[in-house]
Amino acid sequence: MLNGLGDAVTAAQQKTQDDPLNADVATRAFDASPSAAVAPTLLAEIASTESAAYPVQPTTPLALYGAGDLGRLARDHLRYLGIPISAVIDRNAESIAADPDWGGTALIHPDKVEAAFKRDAMLAVSIATSPFAPLQASLRAAGWANVVPYYDIAESFRHRHPLSNGWIAEPFSSEDIASLTEVWNDDRSRAHHLQFLAWRRIRQEWSFADAPVTLGDRFFIPEILSVLRDGEHLVDAGAYFGHVTRRFIEERHGRFASVTAIEPDPQSLSVLRQTLATLPTDQAANVTVLDAVLDHTPQSRPFHSGLGYASQIASTGQSMRQTTTIDALGLMPTVLKLHLEGHELPALMGATATLAAARPIVMATVYHNADGLHATAQWLMQTLPNYRFLFRLHSWCGTGAVIYAIPEERGP
Repeated sequence: MLNGLGDAVTAAQQKTQDDPLNADVATRAFDASPSAAVAPTLLAEIASTESAAYPVQPTTPLALYGAGDLGRLARDHLRYLGIPISAVIDRNAESIAADPDWGGTALIHPDKVEAAFKRDAMLAVSIATSPFAPLQASLRAAGWANVVPYYDIAESFRHRHPLSNGWIAEPFSSEDIASLTEVWNDDRSRAHHLQFLAWRRIRQEWSFADAPVTLGDRFFIPEILSVLRDGEHLVDAGAYFGHVTRRFIEERHGRFASVTAIEPDPQSLSVLRQTLATLPTDQAANVTVLDAVLDHTPQSRPFHSGLGYASQIASTGQSMRQTTTIDALGLMPTVLKLHLEGHELPALMGATATLAAARPIVMATVYHNADGLHATAQWLMQTLPNYRFLFRLHSWCGTGAVIYAIPEERGP
């Protein structure tokens, strides 16, 4: 099942254990979140350390480890690129194989993989719900010779596909260091931001005992839930299939004024409409769906559609779309959520008047491009007076980072 690769060059022939592209990910554990006095020292260490993060060219045979959401994204990404997958390794392989969506893919339980395949294959880890380093170590102990994060492969194909959740940060300039030092003023935000930077810049996996990564509460952290009230108007920008909209309605027990769900990808928009059609009639009546591409100013931009939640404004886009702004849409949100695959800052810039007039809670993802280092946070801090700002990680491998901005009048 895993043979028949013809004259393909194996990963073992191209990479060895001492190849820096296949190095073990270093870890660093801290007992507590850093204070304002300690954080600059840790930042300086990140800035002065040579990067261990590189784009990775896939070798043959290529296998994926993990068939969850990220595994599906990786599979679709490789299909788009025309790169064959020899196998997908997952502990639930038997049950997943019954899903027709995985038809034609070899799904194998980790205990049933042949030793020769482990030695020769590149294993791309497509899991971000747990730390990478211990998983890499356990896979190496099980005989896998070449274990890499999937997003490092994605970085090698940015000229063809815009997927870049695992983008690799460039060396910090002196201006970057000054800006990064000034960003956060609460301990947990500092801890998560440093953890984020350590992965992106030097591919080290940092963790802080009192600031765990929380997986199930993205956009719904306690600090947000505690200040929500009846009569909210949520603008769900980058609504995808409507998961956040539905979660918002559930968290509010149906007590909300309205939701505006914005989704520009045609396929996702279709599923979004189907999802919202299942809402109770009284709730569905208060949800509006918009097909719009958000930007800092109206203009014609290339849009890469058909990529699921990775669809976005990108130079690789096959079609041109006329963008708009949140200000131009005339929306007055009390809660503004943005998940726009790296276009969050331009969309915020196109909402300057709205932000000033409505003073909404803002929740924006910041892990898709370099704006997430400090530019988005700084813009928000300079634009929104009398707000408190939080930075939280909701998954591992440098992903799942969200900035939360809460008006002080909402309370602590």
